[in-house]
Amino acid sequence: MGSGNEILDMYIYETGTLLEQLETIVLEAEKVDTFSQENVNEIFRIMHTIKGSSAMMEFDSLATVAHRIEDMFFIIREGTMSVVSEENRPALFDVVFQSIDFFRGEVEKVEADEPLSKDIDTFLSNINTLIAKIKGEEVPEAAPAPAPAAAASAPAAPAPAGAAGFPYALRVNFEEGCGMESLRAFMVVTAVKDVCGESDFIFEPANVETDSSTSESIIDNGFHLMFKTAGDRDSAISVIKTVGSVQGYQPYDCPPPAEKPASPAPAAASAPAAQSAPPSPAPAAASAPAAQQQQQQHPKETLISVNLSKLDQLSAVVGEIVITESMVTSSPDLKGLVLDAFSKSARQLRKLTDELQDVSMSLRMVPVSSVFQKMTRIVRDMTKKLNRPAKLTLIGENTEVDKTIVDSIGDPIMHMIRNSMDHGIEETQEERVAAGKDPVGEIILSARDTGSEVIIEIIDDGRGVNDEAVLAKAIRQGIASPDVEYSHKEILNFLLAPGFSTNTEVTEFSGRGVGMDVVKRGVEELGGTVSISSELGRGMTTTIRIPLTMAIMDGMEVAVGDSIFTIPINNILSTMKVSAKDIIHDSNSGEIIKCQGNFYPIVRAKQLYQLQHGCTDIEDGVLIWLEAGDHSYCLFVDELLGQQQVVVKQLPAYVNSYNIKNYGINGCTLRSDGSISIILDVANLYSAARGI
Repeated sequence: MGSGNEILDMYIYETGTLLEQLETIVLEAEKVDTFSQENVNEIFRIMHTIKGSSAMMEFDSLATVAHRIEDMFFIIREGTMSVVSEENRPALFDVVFQSIDFFRGEVEKVEADEPLSKDIDTFLSNINTLIAKIKGEEVPEAAPAPAPAAAASAPAAPAPAGAAGFPYALRVNFEEGCGMESLRAFMVVTAVKDVCGESDFIFEPANVETDSSTSESIIDNGFHLMFKTAGDRDSAISVIKTVGSVQGYQPYDCPPPAEKPASPAPAAASAPAAQSAPPSPAPAAASAPAAQQQQQQHPKETLISVNLSKLDQLSAVVGEIVITESMVTSSPDLKGLVLDAFSKSARQLRKLTDELQDVSMSLRMVPVSSVFQKMTRIVRDMTKKLNRPAKLTLIGENTEVDKTIVDSIGDPIMHMIRNSMDHGIEETQEERVAAGKDPVGEIILSARDTGSEVIIEIIDDGRGVNDEAVLAKAIRQGIASPDVEYSHKEILNFLLAPGFSTNTEVTEFSGRGVGMDVVKRGVEELGGTVSISSELGRGMTTTIRIPLTMAIMDGMEVAVGDSIFTIPINNILSTMKVSAKDIIHDSNSGEIIKCQGNFYPIVRAKQLYQLQHGCTDIEDGVLIWLEAGDHSYCLFVDELLGQQQVVVKQLPAYVNSYNIKNYGINGCTLRSDGSISIILDVANLYSAARGI
């Protein structure tokens, strides 16, 4: 059913969001080696929510682990962090990080429709051991069975005949044939917890959360809750009325009625399904009581989540509107006509379409912080595993880029961070001190918006790149010649060659034949570029330039014969008219021109794309000085047609199958007259022209 998919999508989205919040909290807390009381309360709430929603989705392993973490933080919440000794705090942070990894792994299985883990005994044993240490109890030798829902604070649940201190009881009956009675009983417990303290009531059967076989007992005998005060019982009744599939409830003082009544409880004390009890809620509402409690504590948020495919559709429609508006206002049928009213309306329409375009694009823009924060966890884990102290400094994490780009830059950035930790930062603090550095290495991950693109830099203060070692490796791999003298920049570019790695042995983080070429390839697929700079002994900097969005770009339209091309504005340094005497002819490099003291090769678009028409004499056309990554050259075209904001359209799959991207073609766009303009990829165009 479609609604089931929507419920599952909502569960995945909400759980992922909660885990990101949790990881941020724990990373910050680990820096000061303690959780604030606010942190403890927030973690308790997050685990409570994940437990409830996972139980409603019948993801038992997730619900059980979340339950035990919740129990642990209940103990800490009641006694503050003072109950956790200094020696147990590292284990506390590790257990929470392990739980985050566990939840993420299980959610990925849910997304892939794979079976969830059943064997969680070892993990539960680790949690239970830590709980015992926190409570000052003897460490259990084996993992005990998961504790009942109230185990963090309540004594073992008694039989329904009552228990000392809990004389005010309540029996809840569910609708006949509703199914999953144990799960519905757990829903009741979750709802009651929001109005009564966990230590103020107990229930029977006590293991409804973890044992679905209790359903038969609930069908036969009902579900019983026992309270310390009559007021608590009354408060519980008020929320039980809102729980789905409750047929009725009956308050009593111990001992309870011996048998299940043949008919629902009296109207005065019942919640008939047709009147008071709403239909069974969807699993997505599993954490509704927790959400209601949160709304009481925090101001109401004015945010909604929207499926990215809908934003893609919106962007496509807005793009078509922009193109159509341009086609209408530039129609040849209007040439020569004096239409003052039309022109005024057309200008207003252009203003509105520009605003519409800006708004539709802003909906897709999200901060890079979601990716940057994940890198903090990577540095933290590698610091421990490599025993190599280092810290990550984040700058500009609120910089916004298109959602699809954010989702794609995570892997390239992660690879560079790992490279800095594994290859860059010195292995020992003594080595760093001897080099006059801080004993703790530093990696800086920064982002800044230039208006047309985002520049991301990964900077480390490690050993830097050893040119001799890199060149020797490149020669052994056959990608460099021993007879050629290479510049420092050319040697650094070998690091981006496929399969290149300076590691001499396989480690957990590198040495599997996957080099930094995956970074280069991944960034170029986004229309971006990668460049490296390094100083031996001082560190390395990797600069990634990516467009703000892949849907719309500012371009310069140029003509070559009858063909129209669009060049991204951010790749253009300048344009110039030159004479034949300014051109230098080189037997190896072809035509070269001198610009601002440096020499740059000339690429003729007509020759590259074998066009029939177009300028041949250099004086008849225009040179466009372009730059992309490490490549800088001049492109010769007939004329400039003007700057235009264009909607980028991908070429059909059957066209892409010819690897046209390797020939400097990155897509196309529709012009105002309905004709097509080819969008050029400046970096690949140079490679195609030079045969590299």
